[in-house]
Amino acid sequence: MQTRHLGRTGPMSSALGLGLMGMSDFYGSADPAESIATIHAALDAGVTLMDTGDFYGVGHNESLLGQALRGHAHRDKAIVSLKFGALRDPAGGFIGYDSRPTSVKNFLAYSLQRLGLDYVDIYRPARLDPAVPIEDTVGAISELQQAGYVRHIGLSEVGADTLRRAAAVAPIADLQIEYSLMSRGIEETILPTARELGIGITAYGVLSRGLLTGQWRQPQAGEFDFRAISPRFQSGNVEQNLALATALGAVADARGISRAQAAIAWVLAQGQDIVPLVGARQRARLADCLAALEISLSPTDLQALEEAVPKDAAAGARYPEPLLAFMDSER
Repeated sequence: MQTRHLGRTGPMSSALGLGLMGMSDFYGSADPAESIATIHAALDAGVTLMDTGDFYGVGHNESLLGQALRGHAHRDKAIVSLKFGALRDPAGGFIGYDSRPTSVKNFLAYSLQRLGLDYVDIYRPARLDPAVPIEDTVGAISELQQAGYVRHIGLSEVGADTLRRAAAVAPIADLQIEYSLMSRGIEETILPTARELGIGITAYGVLSRGLLTGQWRQPQAGEFDFRAISPRFQSGNVEQNLALATALGAVADARGISRAQAAIAWVLAQGQDIVPLVGARQRARLADCLAALEISLSPTDLQALEEAVPKDAAAGARYPEPLLAFMDSER
C-alpha cells in the first residue's frame, strides 16, 4: 500500500482512505455484514485511514466501525478520523451544530464508548459552528490531545482564514473537504493556504456521490438518500452532469480503466499531500477503487480528463442552500 503524510504534523496514512458514512446513512440502506466485510477487506489491503462521524446513523457508524475493528489483526494500524458537532433530532433531521468546548469533550466521551477505543487518531468539527470561535473549539481538542484522548486535530469544510486562525492555536493535521473533477473550488485559496501551513487534505466526494461513475439510482419510497435533495441530482442539472460523466467514461475507456479509477487517479495526481476518501460499501467496489493506486496518469491523460470534465462545468451547487449557509469553505 502506498502511503502519504497527512500534513507536517499528522500521521502517515494509506494513500486512499475509506469513508464509512454510506454504511449507516445518507445513501439508502446498506448491508451491515457486507459493510464490516468491506472494512476488513480494506484493512487487509493496507488501507489505514477510516473516516466516520458521530452523527452518521446517530452513532450507528461508530458502533459499526468498533465492531469491525474489534479483534481484527490490523486493528492497531487503523487511523480513526472522527467528525463531531452536527446535531440531529429523533426523526433524523439536522438541527444545527455545537462546537462549544464542553460539548467537544462530551461528544468524544460517547464516541469512545461506541467505538470501543481509548483514543481517536484525528478529531474534527464537522462544520464551523457560527456561534463559537474556532480558537475555542481547537483549544478544547488540544486539551483532549494533551490528555491522550486525541492524537491529531483536523478540520472540515472551512475556508482559508479559518485555517489560519485554527493553526495559530494548535497544529492542524488535515482539512477534510470535497475535491473532485466536478468540485474544484479549493484550488483558488484553500488548497494553497493548506499547503503554506503544512496541512494535509483528505478529499471526500471524489466520485461526486456516484455522478462520475453513473452508479446511482433514484431512492426508493421511504428511503433517505441525500441525492434526492442535492442540487446536482435535480432535473435540469443531473442531465448536464451525467453528460460530463459520459465524457469522462470515454477517456477512461480509451485508457482501459473504469470511470471510478480515472476519477480517483486524477485526485491522487493533484499532490502527495492529498488522500482521497472512497465511500465503497461493498468489497467489489472497494477493489475497483483500490486499483486506481496502480494507475499513473500522464500529462496527456490529465489534460484529457480535465477537458472531459472542465472546471466549474458541473450544474448545481454542492449542497442545498440551507446547508451551504454552514459551510465556511463556500464563503
